[in-house]
Amino acid sequence: MSILVGPRRLFRAPRRAPAMDTPAVQDQYAPHGICFGCGPANAKGLRIKSRWEGDKLVAHWHAEPHHQAFPGVLNGGICGALLDCHSNWCASTTLLKQRGLSEAPTTVTSEFHVKLKRPTPAEGEITVVAWPTKVEGDVVTVEAELHAGGKVTATCTGVFVAVKPGHPAYHRWG
Repeated sequence: MSILVGPRRLFRAPRRAPAMDTPAVQDQYAPHGICFGCGPANAKGLRIKSRWEGDKLVAHWHAEPHHQAFPGVLNGGICGALLDCHSNWCASTTLLKQRGLSEAPTTVTSEFHVKLKRPTPAEGEITVVAWPTKVEGDVVTVEAELHAGGKVTATCTGVFVAVKPGHPAYHRWG
């Protein structure tokens, strides 16, 4: 059974971060996760913090100097990691909400395609926005955007799959 979640809508990144009284999904469901992009327990990782704002999952993040490709510009691989991890959490928590689960299912990236539309400024806030576009069984398709300097700097379409016991990533979130 296929469920189309909604048409693509332009998202304008908020000018200021939302109240941080809601725990990030990573802190709620994977406090011991070590993933480079989203693991709260990875001291050397990106440690994104994603929260639902209506029908979009949103993360506000700031780069460090070692995340730069060259002065003032974020490395493209870091852009990809932000989009991948954030989109994966969008997929997992979409299944969680849709199925009324108490634990987030472990999802893995099946494929993702990033378009680097323009250089992403390394200074200032970077906002990552993701939303599900299709849910079919254990497979979720997600669209995502990276916003920086008032512009969309990168986009992503990804397919994420909930894994079962026996898969190496199963229960990776602790």
